[in-house]
Amino acid sequence: MNSDFPAPRQREVASPSVLDGTPLQKDRRKDRLIRIAAVKARTGLSTTSIYRKEAEGRFPRRKQLGLRCVAWYESDIDDFVADPLSYRS
Repeated sequence: MNSDFPAPRQREVASPSVLDGTPLQKDRRKDRLIRIAAVKARTGLSTTSIYRKEAEGRFPRRKQLGLRCVAWYESDIDDFVADPLSYRS
């Protein structure tokens, strides 16, 4: 490697959410997906209650993984468990 040339500078770019005030999206790269059995165990809710609350916007949205396979982001379930009465998806 030739040391005659300086290393290129990294440009810092503000994300659009910082500029316009919209909330930042969560970084999902390290967030685990958990299936319905784990969601039921963590929340104490039945399957019917989970789907009903989700339809009402009072429970995290599920992610479709396949035709008959859904999961939830673990951090979303943790947020719900921390304050279930005021949770809004």
